[in-house]
Amino acid sequence: MALQSKMTVYVALAGVLAMMGGIVYYASLDNVHLNQVEVQLTSVELIDVNTMDNQASFDVTFLVKNPSDKTLTVSLINYQLYGDEKSLGSGLYSTADITMPGRAAFFPNTEIPLKNIFVLSKSEVGAEIYQSAIENKINNFSAEGVITTESTWSLIEKEFKTGF
Repeated sequence: MALQSKMTVYVALAGVLAMMGGIVYYASLDNVHLNQVEVQLTSVELIDVNTMDNQASFDVTFLVKNPSDKTLTVSLINYQLYGDEKSLGSGLYSTADITMPGRAAFFPNTEIPLKNIFVLSKSEVGAEIYQSAIENKINNFSAEGVITTESTWSLIEKEFKTGF
């Protein structure tokens, strides 16, 4: 009797481990689709200049495309912004604190513009770059960073580099 109950425990344990392995395998099937996401920087527009704090706010817009046949959401876009190839600083678009049903759903073959406020500080970039930025004298903007996309079962981080 003792041998039979030990065997039952071993079989149950093996069954649980096999089921967990199946879940991990099933979740990884979405990674190929999530990795197809495309990010394009479409605009950087000055929206406010705070002369007291020597800071300027910019509206940064990324066009995110989902060419795959899986629905996904974007929880993070962590990026470094450049103006005329000079670093302006880092920014973060985040919906990580919003549950998946509350985020923008990227259905198959859709594209959605995601906007983010980027704050440029004169003390961090220097007077010359700051002045160029607030006078709209920067000709080329670019961004590079990491986008985090999620499906119901999976999450991936993908590096990107884009500019206009």
